Amino acid sequence: MDFPKIASQVIDKLGGKENIVTAAHCATRLRIVLNDESKVDKEGIDNIDGVKGQFSVAGQYQIIFGSGTVNKVHTELSKLLGIGDVSKAEVAEAASGNQGLLQRLVKGLADIFVPIIPAIVAGGLLMGIHSMLTSIGFFWEGHSVVTKYPHVSDLVDFINTIANAPFVFLPVLLGFSATRKFGGNPFLGAALGMLLVHPALADGWNYAKTLMEGNITYWNVFGLEIEKVGYQGTVIPTIISAWVLATLEKTFRKFVPSYLDNLITPLFSLFIAGFLAFTVIGPFGREAGSLISAGLTWLYDNLGFIGGAIFGTFYAPIVITGMHQTFIAVETQLLAEVARTGGTFIFPIAAMSNIAQGAACLGVAFALKDPKVRGLAVPSGVSALLGITEPAMFGVNLRYRQAFISAMIGSGLASAFIALFNVKAIALGAAGILGLPSIKPDNLAMYSVGMAISFIVSFSLSTILVKRAHGK
Repeated sequence: MDFPKIASQVIDKLGGKENIVTAAHCATRLRIVLNDESKVDKEGIDNIDGVKGQFSVAGQYQIIFGSGTVNKVHTELSKLLGIGDVSKAEVAEAASGNQGLLQRLVKGLADIFVPIIPAIVAGGLLMGIHSMLTSIGFFWEGHSVVTKYPHVSDLVDFINTIANAPFVFLPVLLGFSATRKFGGNPFLGAALGMLLVHPALADGWNYAKTLMEGNITYWNVFGLEIEKVGYQGTVIPTIISAWVLATLEKTFRKFVPSYLDNLITPLFSLFIAGFLAFTVIGPFGREAGSLISAGLTWLYDNLGFIGGAIFGTFYAPIVITGMHQTFIAVETQLLAEVARTGGTFIFPIAAMSNIAQGAACLGVAFALKDPKVRGLAVPSGVSALLGITEPAMFGVNLRYRQAFISAMIGSGLASAFIALFNVKAIALGAAGILGLPSIKPDNLAMYSVGMAISFIVSFSLSTILVKRAHGK
């Protein structure tokens, strides 16, 4: 491939150097901020060698080249533009001026949760392993691994302790990440998170039971009765408290003399934020978070296959808008309260949608004989089956809209099926074929059937409809 030529063509089709503000790249895509997107020649970009798709999101124009290729194109692009190395964060910052309020909210949530996802995934997968090892009948009739081999019980208990840690101390992770996002000292945010799960407080997991039994104790501060209850596993109270903390810190820094800054600013910021967390933010946030997760769980559990069908059908369009990033907060809350919620229903539906997109993409490859289309559709389809859908969705299925519609139908039917059997995940992971370890052990069979429905329906419809519309 002639990378200097490709880079030159990209600049030309984007409206020239003067239309490009800045550019960076991720694993598969160029991420470019433009002055005026109306100047983009989309058809011309499609015809550039190596381009696998293009789309605009969150104020960025993104061109998919794929792993390895995108690095080389970006290197030549940077030379021609004379912009040097630019990080994704800098590009996102430059693009923020082009975003609406909703886009900034979605991006803000993503920025908070993405850094802590590895900890949540690790804990969730270990929780799934613990569940498999302790489930009666999973491997043997009438037995679990622990009952059949009692000598491994301590190991299984140790696994459970590790699995629970990211959820028990979730406010610490969120406090650090959210405060950093809001421009405050992340270590003060971590300290605020520690305060919310302090061992001297009553266990927040059993708040309702402790309240009903009348065992909650109180601080009497300034005439206020403040509950001595922790906020283990909560999301909304921690995020709001972190925003208050960061705002207080930035406000104090404006008028506190520099020689007193390290003393006064953290002292009063943490004290005031902590006081507000236990008196106003915490009680409100606890109820709001529980109502949101309980409401969504109720809709899923009570609307059954109808709710699953609606959610599954429109999951891919939601991904296009970027709104799916907000689901991370809800899923985290559902997993943190897994004893009450039974897990998250969002992850299995996301997996049905991803598999449908991959199958529909492979259907395009099967229906059309064009080597360039097949060269793009086959690897993109396999990638989507494993949980990475951008190349399939933006590079193939939206271009051949019959494939995208087929994927929506396949996802809707599969999601209706798994909703009928109340399939849930007890961990996060790769939403696709590789998501099996994240699913509740007693739901694995129905999850597998759901994947088969999603693949067969999407592949078959895509093959038929795309061949009829575009085949020769």
